[in-house]
Amino acid sequence: MKLYRYLTGKDDVNFCARVTKALNEGYELYGSPTMAFNGTDVIVGQAIIKKVEDESEVPQGLKNAVAALD
Repeated sequence: MKLYRYLTGKDDVNFCARVTKALNEGYELYGSPTMAFNGTDVIVGQAIIKKVEDESEVPQGLKNAVAALD
């Protein structure tokens, strides 16, 4: 199973730390980053994916959401 996440936040060191943490947890960058300006701050986003063999790594909320699609 592949996990998908889309991280968003203000373009600062905290956002970079979140992406770095995800990469160190086995996620890979997916696609190009996005940027927008909300009138005050630059807001960035980055999609990340991770392939998991053991479904126990899948958060229960995500399992429930995927099951609801069936």
